Amino acid sequence: MSFLEAARFAFRTIRAQKLKSFFSLIGVLIGVTFLIAVVSVVQGMNRYMVDRFANALIGANTFELRQRPSILTDDVTEDVWREWRRRPRISYDDADYVRERIRTPATFAKFCSDRVNVSYAGKVAKDVDLVGTEETYFRIRNYEITAGRTFTAQEVRAAVPVLVVGSELADKLIPKLDPIGKTVQIGGLPYRVIGVIAKQGTLFGISLDKFAVMPFNAPGRRLICPINILDALIVRADDPTQMQRAQAEAEAAMRARRQLKPDQANNFAFQTAEGALSTWQKISRILFLALPGLVAISLVVGGIVIMNIMLMAVSERTREIGIRKALGARRRDILAQFVVEAAALSSAGAVLGIGLGLVLAWVVKAFTPLPAAVAPWSVAVGVVLGVTVGVAAGVYPASRASRLDPIVALRAE
Repeated sequence: MSFLEAARFAFRTIRAQKLKSFFSLIGVLIGVTFLIAVVSVVQGMNRYMVDRFANALIGANTFELRQRPSILTDDVTEDVWREWRRRPRISYDDADYVRERIRTPATFAKFCSDRVNVSYAGKVAKDVDLVGTEETYFRIRNYEITAGRTFTAQEVRAAVPVLVVGSELADKLIPKLDPIGKTVQIGGLPYRVIGVIAKQGTLFGISLDKFAVMPFNAPGRRLICPINILDALIVRADDPTQMQRAQAEAEAAMRARRQLKPDQANNFAFQTAEGALSTWQKISRILFLALPGLVAISLVVGGIVIMNIMLMAVSERTREIGIRKALGARRRDILAQFVVEAAALSSAGAVLGIGLGLVLAWVVKAFTPLPAAVAPWSVAVGVVLGVTVGVAAGVYPASRASRLDPIVALRAE
């Protein structure tokens, strides 16, 4: 019997016994659905954490020189907190010293930020992220300007009170009006809006567009940083290799400036996208390590169910097997029929599981804050698992059917 003929017999039997066939494939369906859905969510989270979390908050090929890390992904002990608080802050002189000693081509920006209230014509926007920085900051963050312009190096040196705002702040504070040229109040000080940054979206449901950027030494500096103090020096290189080289040069410069001995730990910190992602990467690895075991449980259950159904089918079709053997069917023909039938059941469960998994991934992406991105390899793995489970579960019932004596089988009722 050819494979196509065996498949034809198998699918004819599956169509004739729809309910029994459906219950046979449930185990495989659940296992493959779980595989596709979980992998899609984890893959989506991986992309989200890289593209939206780390790159949006820090930036690609970028590091920040800070007093202590700004993004904490692990538990920090009280002793560590006390040590961090005792560290000296990053000063303007520190930033200039490091900038002069980094030989790797890079872009630099002094940086301070804090939450403030911004008002215009009686309206007040609360908890706005006010950033004080240099003109290079917009290039480091890859901000697109939708209206107006960014401030210039001359305006930074002259401490001109100008402001570039996020799209949400512009829409809520100055709705239905062109914000360019309008004067807003920050801490009682007037600031002229000169630009609007393109919409950045949200991060875990938190808006990334409620912010304003001013020259770092403008009058509002007292609201976000003490005089001559920075939150960070931001450094961006052209690629990861150059970033690592620039970071090493910055570390050497800071250790020399603060006269740290070789056995002394750094009393400053570097924040990078990779560092911010470290905890999530650990969680992701654990999920991927646990996933095979969780899927295997469903597939084993599914395989056992298919094997039991096939054994029942052998008992129910003993007389049919006897007739086929009496008409010349060989042992391998009977074996092929039952193995293909089991593989077809399992494969059907895998296909339905892939479809249901894709639907679940879409539902998660559409109706929850969690992102989802289907990994093509997970679909391929689902198909392979379906066929493998079916073949493994069908071998014993098929072998048992193929060994039946035709005379004994014909006497079966």
